[in-house]
Amino acid sequence: MLRIVTRVLLGLAGLVPAVAGGAVLAVGLGADAPSWWPHDGRKDVLLSDADRTRWHDSGWWWPTVIAVLALLVLLALWWLTAVLRRHRLAEVLVDTGDGEGALLRGRALEGVLTTEAAEEDGVERAHTRLTGRRDAPEARIRLLLQPHVNPGDALRTLTSQALSRARDSAGLAELPAEVRLRGARHRAERVS
Repeated sequence: MLRIVTRVLLGLAGLVPAVAGGAVLAVGLGADAPSWWPHDGRKDVLLSDADRTRWHDSGWWWPTVIAVLALLVLLALWWLTAVLRRHRLAEVLVDTGDGEGALLRGRALEGVLTTEAAEEDGVERAHTRLTGRRDAPEARIRLLLQPHVNPGDALRTLTSQALSRARDSAGLAELPAEVRLRGARHRAERVS
């Protein structure tokens, strides 16, 4: 969801000024402007003094301007924190059973999951990322499968071996995982 919002906002931030600037340039070079367009010709300004100060003395103008700008600032701050937020889990809390706890580096668990997943039969490449909270981690695993591999078998092997061992060794009650499977590209084989 965040990727979509980011792409839409960046697209609009680039598209709106480009279209407006192109329209002003076209009218300035002599193209006919639509009737609603505020800019009529080469010597005309985009916003006249009357247009800029039309609502200046109205009681609702400044509160509306301030509210809209405050809303834009809040949306920009939300977007910035969402983009800059760390998506990777730095550490996993392991229950040692004595009331204390131990911390396991998230990258270490990611490395083990990646290595075990890549060692499965028919897996060409694997990538793992841990997200969530340190007491309730979630795994996101991407597997690149060789052409001859049945995806269901690869998924069953991953959940029964690598994910099961990682969950048990970290002392977690559960380790939810989102697994994305993709087939490796290959050339067609010739039959003779």
